[in-house]
This record gives sequence, C-alpha cells and structure tokens, in this order.
Amino acid sequence: MTTPTRLQTRALHTPQKRVVILSLPPVDALDVIGPAEVFSFTNSLFAADAPPYRLELISSSADVQMQSGTGIGLLAHKTLEQERRDDLPIDTLIVTTGWKTLGHLDQSALTWIQQRSTDVRRLCSICVAAFALATAGVLDGRRATTHWGVAQELTERYPKVNVDPDPIWIKDGNVYTSAGISAGIDLALALVSEDLGDAIAMEVARNLVLFLRRPGGQAQFSVTLQSQRTAGSGLEELCVWISEHLHTELTVEMLADRMSTSVRTLIRQFQKGLNTTPAKYVEDVRLEAACRAFEMGGRSMEEIACRCGYNSVDVLRKAFVRRLGVTPKEYAQRFASQDKTSLVTVSDD
Repeated sequence: MTTPTRLQTRALHTPQKRVVILSLPPVDALDVIGPAEVFSFTNSLFAADAPPYRLELISSSADVQMQSGTGIGLLAHKTLEQERRDDLPIDTLIVTTGWKTLGHLDQSALTWIQQRSTDVRRLCSICVAAFALATAGVLDGRRATTHWGVAQELTERYPKVNVDPDPIWIKDGNVYTSAGISAGIDLALALVSEDLGDAIAMEVARNLVLFLRRPGGQAQFSVTLQSQRTAGSGLEELCVWISEHLHTELTVEMLADRMSTSVRTLIRQFQKGLNTTPAKYVEDVRLEAACRAFEMGGRSMEEIACRCGYNSVDVLRKAFVRRLGVTPKEYAQRFASQDKTSLVTVSDD
C-alpha cells in the first residue's frame, strides 16, 4: 500500500475525539480490527501532531491479553477496571464481543455500558454485540440490527427492541448497531464521514482497498439469493418470473392467479418460504435490480425506473432515500466502478 498523503484541513482545529472499543472476550477478531483500522488509517491522513482520533482498545476481562475466536490473541490498551479508575470522557464507544460469548456476557461490563450510554456522543455495537446493548437496556424502544443469523433470537429475547435484520447498519438517535463481520468497517466509515466529511471517508475506503463503501440501508445479502432457498417449489419459479417481469404491474392478486392459488395461500407460502410478503418481495427485488442498473451504468434514471417497475423517477428516488438513505445519484457515485461512473446518467434534480 502506498504511503497516504498527509492532509491539512480545518478538521485539525477541532478537539480530538476519543474512540473506545470495548471488547467482551473472546471476541470475533475482525469486529475489533476492522473498525480500528478505519480510525487508525484516518489518523494517518493527517499531520502527526493533530490526528482527529484517539483510539483505545479496552478489555472487559482482568487481563489486557484478550482471546479471540480465531485463536489469535489481541492486546488491549487497558482493562475496564483501569478505565473505570481513569474515568476519561468518551466521544464514541464501540462494543464488540463474539459468538462464543453470548451465553455469558460480563454483567459488570453491561452495567458500565448502560451508565456510559448517557454521556457518550455515540454508542455502537458490532455484529452480535447488539445482544450486549440489548441486555444493558440501551436498545429498548429503538430500531436495531445484528447478524441476520441471530436476528430472530434477538427479537425473541428482547421484545422491546425493534429488530430489523436487513440493513448492514442502523442509526437510531445516538445508538448505532451493525450487522456481521465486515459491516463494522462500513459503520466505522460512516462515523468518519459524520465527523470529517464524505471525501475523507472515501479516501480511507480507497486506501483500504474496499471494493464498495456501503450505506447503512444496504441489505445484508441479496434478495435473489434468499429466493434460492425455495428451490424445487413452485415459489422458486414464481420468483424467477417476477425478476423477469419487473417492468409490468405485479399485484398480489396477479401473482396469486399465476400460482393458481388464493391471495391468502400465496401470502402464507411467502411467509413460510422467505419470511416476507409477496408485496415486500417485489419491492425488494425492484430495488435490488435498480441498484444493479446504477452499478452497471449507461442508462438514464428514467430508463432504470421504467425497467424496474417504478411508476416515475420520483417514486424511484423516494424508494432509494427511504430504503438506502441515499439518493440514486449518490448511490451511483459510490457504487459504479470507476470506468463506468461517467456512463451513469442520473440526476437528483
């Protein structure tokens, strides 16, 4: 990797932000290292005497030597007990843990998280650490996400939490939750963007050789991929047919007629096979197809809207903002490969 260019910006005149990654070991190593690399590399872009972040890794155990699920040890800067004694201000608190830890979360650490949640500017969880925030009561009444594989368990164990298993990260007030593994990197980039601007976050992503910088509303995995779970059923054939006819009207009644069944039965089949409704599935497939079209480039917004079954450009734009948190133009700028960016003919006007 090439040496990053040092930057002198107005951000250097803002107070340094203390970012604390609290780990409840054994941790999933990438949940810790991924976000840490984002903040560390951001610091490297600035003059050495004024990095924007002070990054510290804290272990909830009695030892700074932390176990990880990979068997590779991590070394924290201090223990939680030392942090309690120092009682320094925290700007951003990021909680990490591991799949093996969920059954025995450190209660004293959870109490500390709950106490600090009232005075930190941002409180975040990576992957299954959402369970730590939920157990601490921080997610009550909030919308949150976690790894899709345990989203249902989070819903059942904590009914006061509004769990959404689809997005890669969610912001609700000053609390941020993210999905599995690499989503922690996306969340960290979003935090950098909030603090220092999108240009800096994009520069970090480019230097870390990330293929995409994903907005929070991006789905954890492909809708089309999910539909393959129904292989061998009539529902699979219907899903393929839907993807080939997005430009047409696709009402629930029409889909039921095609399956030679009732609307009620079709809804029940979608709930059982894909854990969604026919209408929601069509909406998701249309959005995914539009995203792919913008990534490929070369088509106008009007043409993409028509091909994907949106009644107007305005409807398409509203769908992007509502579901992904970005406009089609912003999405195209972030996701189209560099050699095709110039081919994307899209306007937010």
